[in-house]
Amino acid sequence: MNAELRNYAIVTGNYWAFTLTDGALRMLVVLHFHQLGYTPLEIAMLFLFYEVFGIVTNAVGGWLAARIGVNRTMQMGTGLQIVALGMLLAPTAWLTVPYVMAAQALSGIAKDLNKMSAKSSVKLVAGEGSLFKWVAILTGSKNALKGVGFFLGGLLLAVLGFHGALWTLIGLLVVGLAVTLTLPGGLGMVKGKPKFTQVFSNTPAINWLSGARFFLFGARDVWFVVGLPVYLSAVLGWGFAEVGGFLALWVIGYGIVQAATPGLWRRPGHSPGRGAVVAGALTLAFIPGAMAGALGAGLDPATVVIGGLLLFGVLFALNSSVHSYLILAYAEGDKVAMKVGFYYMANAGGRLAGTVLSGWAYQVWGLEGCLVASSLLLLGAAALSLKLPVSAGEVRRA
Repeated sequence: MNAELRNYAIVTGNYWAFTLTDGALRMLVVLHFHQLGYTPLEIAMLFLFYEVFGIVTNAVGGWLAARIGVNRTMQMGTGLQIVALGMLLAPTAWLTVPYVMAAQALSGIAKDLNKMSAKSSVKLVAGEGSLFKWVAILTGSKNALKGVGFFLGGLLLAVLGFHGALWTLIGLLVVGLAVTLTLPGGLGMVKGKPKFTQVFSNTPAINWLSGARFFLFGARDVWFVVGLPVYLSAVLGWGFAEVGGFLALWVIGYGIVQAATPGLWRRPGHSPGRGAVVAGALTLAFIPGAMAGALGAGLDPATVVIGGLLLFGVLFALNSSVHSYLILAYAEGDKVAMKVGFYYMANAGGRLAGTVLSGWAYQVWGLEGCLVASSLLLLGAAALSLKLPVSAGEVRRA
């Protein structure tokens, strides 16, 4: 195995281990604190800082990685996740809402440090010709494993209990952390000491792509985070296990499509560019709009929602995979961590905005309102994508 492939395997392996624990931890927190008598609003509040700190972490993390190397920020992220899991081993009397919110804030910081580091590392160890394939595999496998993590969290809670599950996840992360210590030092460091203001991109293509990413992920979460699970439970009458299992399978399938995107690309030898993301966003915008119309017309809600969700998942995965490739293709070689951090800061902002808007839109207009909002956000993503260069090569030449 050559050095580049070995480093890619290490980065991917640690990212897989982290993703399993991240998905499992979310399920553990929801189920365990539901058992402890927390209200749904209190449980939702536990994840507020997880999302908020994602925005901050991606900005600071990219700058930090440029100064100390992405291998170090990856190790920091894995270590912080171990600390977050350890905090939840405290006696039950300590597990107040503020305490658990603090643990989840650490977990959110850890997740985005790890993700930013892993995505940046791919750019540094992959050749240009294989970048689309390698980043698609990393991103797709991560999302599939997050769905597996949902199952793992429920299984560990049932078999080992809350503390036993946490110790198991800590052990998995310790192994992942130990393996990353063999990565070359200073991976992704920028010569000199970059200023924090350099985090904010002066590359127009990256700014437009980041704006499109904000709208893209806001469009997903505006109906997926709150509206959809509440609708499946309250309107379709599904049990909690059915809702959780279905959404976990959706995430797994979403990840598989992401990983397979390069193989589905119809122009082998030609990497996707502006045309792919504009057409993808416009096509995707049609689906939630059509679903809202079908529900308003009184068509069978189960057929509309399940069928629409599956189609949306496939097309969203293709769009997201192309986006993940383009940010790495646009980023300069020695500043990749800062540019990726800026981009995923926009991603985290879109998730947060979509989550808040999802609850408000569902409360005021129901699922149809969430779906219309999703279509409008996707049209916004398409409009911003029109500003992108035709191909990534134009950015490099500039």
